[in-house]
Amino acid sequence: MKTDSMGMEWQQRGARSPHHGPHGEGSPQPGGCEVRQVPAAKVPSPALATQHLINQVCSQTNLERACQRVRANGGAPGIDGMSVDALPAWLAANQGLLIERLQQGTYQPTPVRGVRIPKPGGGSRQLGIPTVVDRLVQHAILQVLEPWLDPTFSEFSYGFRPKRSAHQALHQAARYVGEGYSIVVDLDLEQFFDRVNHDVLMARLARHVGDPRLLGLIRRFLQAGLFSQGVCIERDEGTPQGGPLSPLLANLLLDDLDKELKQRGHRFCRYADDCNIYVRTLVAGRRVKCSVTRFLERRLKLKVNEKKSAVAPVDERPFLGYRLREDGTLAVASHSLERVKETIRQITRRTRGVSVERVIHDLNGRLPGWVRYFRYEKYRSVFRGLDQWIRRRLRCYVLKQKKRPYTVARFLHTLGVPIERAWSGACQCRRWWKASQHPAVKEGMNVAWFNVQGLLSLTQQFESLQLLRKPPYTMSTYGGVGGRGT
Repeated sequence: MKTDSMGMEWQQRGARSPHHGPHGEGSPQPGGCEVRQVPAAKVPSPALATQHLINQVCSQTNLERACQRVRANGGAPGIDGMSVDALPAWLAANQGLLIERLQQGTYQPTPVRGVRIPKPGGGSRQLGIPTVVDRLVQHAILQVLEPWLDPTFSEFSYGFRPKRSAHQALHQAARYVGEGYSIVVDLDLEQFFDRVNHDVLMARLARHVGDPRLLGLIRRFLQAGLFSQGVCIERDEGTPQGGPLSPLLANLLLDDLDKELKQRGHRFCRYADDCNIYVRTLVAGRRVKCSVTRFLERRLKLKVNEKKSAVAPVDERPFLGYRLREDGTLAVASHSLERVKETIRQITRRTRGVSVERVIHDLNGRLPGWVRYFRYEKYRSVFRGLDQWIRRRLRCYVLKQKKRPYTVARFLHTLGVPIERAWSGACQCRRWWKASQHPAVKEGMNVAWFNVQGLLSLTQQFESLQLLRKPPYTMSTYGGVGGRGT
């Protein structure tokens, strides 16, 4: 009876659990006191803390900030033809109505304007250009959601995030290679932005956002039609590139992948939908590729492009325009070099019909940014070779404008070339590419002459950047490297 009464007493106190041991076991400790557990419903969750986020989205200060960002970003108009310059006046006249519709959940996004642009590797990419007002609302949502969501993302996710860049991802990858992880699992997600599953994405968003009005508004943005070639196409999947919210939502969806890779102890870098996993051997790489592909297809409903994905040594797979050498140093990838050469060819094509000063001005406007991005190339020979090739292209351009041997010879003579040598070069003027390498032509249009014309030297820019260069990656800033992995 005594035992039964003690059992009944314990059942009456069953809501309280005994004090747990140091390893989480449930046995009572001698002399320990009982600890009342906090009911799970009383533990604050991110979703409960964000039940009224729509009010922050609709605040006047937030809308004005969003308007400024839309104007600063510029961009083409949507299907209604409204330009970004007309947005401030529209907002001043319609702010009250806009806030009312957002708070009541009756705001309906306009279909996006579909535009296809060519991809560097072939094919085309679908862009969706929202109207200016829709971009305003998306920016207002982004300004509220980003401070909530971004801190929850992985430290090895670098794409479209504040204070993070492609260079940081590259230097993290270089650290992995320097530690001996010289095999990369390069995963390519097939048409990622066009195949995002709305239900899967909204389920992830609902983990952080508890405001049903804001969730409904974001789903309506996802489901807004795509207006292309005079036809409005309904969308039940995808978040087309072009809207301000798309990068944040993409990072939110792929954060599950980041967490899974970290839990498995892999070393990885992800920039938007470009994900590289670094391992030591090809066998481990193939095993990781199969398991991660299965995770992406089953859990996130995403498809891996088997033709573009691969397991290979790091120096065979470009990453963010660079190529990683086996010693961990960075080099300009061959396709990046060919792409910039194609840009130079378009600017210096001999049928443009503009002055050489205009051509040099256009080159100076495009190439410095390319040098700044690829300033982590180890050797300057790449930039020196490009400088020589650009000068040869420009010599061709000038010779083609002079047309006749007499005008070419007179032009070279005015540049200080002796008349006999000038005529020797002029006799080659119908074969422009060959003539551009003639000693007389190179003597007249030498490096000093191009400097006078204002042509910027890529080599000099590269060398000046080396004096100021600081690695964007530090262990203290980004919390070290990933787990041990295979």
